[in-house]
Amino acid sequence: MSENEDAITKETIPDGNTRRDAFVKIGVGSLCVACSGAAVFGYDFLSPNVLYEPSPVANAGKIGKFPPDSVTQDAQSGIYIVHAAEGIYAMSAVCTHLGCLTAWKPELGIIACPCHGSKFGRDGVKLEGPAPRPLEWLKASISDEGDLLVDRSAPLSEKQFVRT
Repeated sequence: MSENEDAITKETIPDGNTRRDAFVKIGVGSLCVACSGAAVFGYDFLSPNVLYEPSPVANAGKIGKFPPDSVTQDAQSGIYIVHAAEGIYAMSAVCTHLGCLTAWKPELGIIACPCHGSKFGRDGVKLEGPAPRPLEWLKASISDEGDLLVDRSAPLSEKQFVRT
């Protein structure tokens, strides 16, 4: 090698390292970043993806909490508890049109969907609006402790009352 070629290969950059050392450090650093990313994605791939859903059975509380001739909405559970003369029954508070949460309007005596204007009677029957079906009646029962339990996963095909 000539002196000129030797000087080019040993050219130093300002911190005192050669160009070759700088490229090695950049390459090793890039490899470490790529391996770290692969490790993160590998861990995410191997970890279980479990969906924790709440129980479909909602505890609405004690029977005495629902006065006669009342409609009580539990927005957290998405249900209505209606205490009628025949007994207590539960309905879904989710509109059958597009799944919006409906609201009880006591001054009008109806259940109304705020999204698209569907209106339902106290018994869930559709009065007007785009909803294709009435509100679903849900299976309700009384626990040994006297609590009203509503199974949101069990819509009923016919009306069923819980006698108080």
